[in-house]
Amino acid sequence: MAKPPRNSSAIRSSLFLPVLLATVAITCAEEKSIEVSPERAAANFARPVVLAADDVRVFPDAPAGFDSPAPEATRGRLESFEYDSAVTGTRRAALVYLPPGYSSERKYPVLYLLHGIAGNQYEWTGYVHADAVLDHLIASGTAVPMIVVMPNGRALPDDRPPPRDKMFTPEIVAGFAKFERDLLDYLIPAIEAKYPTLPDREHRALAGLSMGGGHTLNIGLAHLDTFAWLAGFSSAPNARPLDELIPDPAGLRARLKLFYLSCGNQDGLISGPQRVHVYLKEHNIPHVWNVDDAGHDRPTWANNLHHFAQLIFR
Repeated sequence: MAKPPRNSSAIRSSLFLPVLLATVAITCAEEKSIEVSPERAAANFARPVVLAADDVRVFPDAPAGFDSPAPEATRGRLESFEYDSAVTGTRRAALVYLPPGYSSERKYPVLYLLHGIAGNQYEWTGYVHADAVLDHLIASGTAVPMIVVMPNGRALPDDRPPPRDKMFTPEIVAGFAKFERDLLDYLIPAIEAKYPTLPDREHRALAGLSMGGGHTLNIGLAHLDTFAWLAGFSSAPNARPLDELIPDPAGLRARLKLFYLSCGNQDGLISGPQRVHVYLKEHNIPHVWNVDDAGHDRPTWANNLHHFAQLIFR
């Protein structure tokens, strides 16, 4: 089982750095040759939060203990997964969650869950405790049993989280941009070759936190033939312009099963998700917009995973 300690200081030190995350005003897709210092990126979090009348909660906080370890008998399992990628020219690693009661005789939908700029494939389990959140939901029957794939979105030959002073270099930003082809052309086919999945768009979801939330918008909205369920949790401003991502609002309305957006009302980056919400509202695109009382941190990501996981694959 590829599971680092929940309170690992290494994980925590790498994960509080999404507080620096893609506050870069560089979009991953454009790969502009701009370097953004950690200090400049962090300063974005000091921006004042201005809330509109509809920037409110849709869901309450999850119940106490929702992200604590489940009884052993009702836990899923985590395993390392490796696949070959021509994007990086290397054999890459992902972390796979198999639900409680997993059986190779049954076919499952798949959620691809993306990390923030300073994280890796262990961020969702080591910091957010996504496996515990899912264990409780699936064991209680409030979420559909699903396979969850947590990849490393840094599609580079050396995909380790970089030092703080290298976090926003053009090379690192380009690695996130290259992940689109890595995911679509190599990771998804490899997952579907090994695991008993339901290999169609209605049974694939894509979600992410912070940089991974912006990544989800870039990839998911451009590939509605692959994903029918999308979620951006505290999405960073690394997404392409929305009129480029949504050239056909009517087509999006017809094809997308769920578009889930969330952010904390203490998050200095909320203006980015707010703009997405306003654009969707103006174009009559149904979506969930959940604004809780958190900052740019674990509580909002765990809570919104708890709610999103109950809605998908229904």
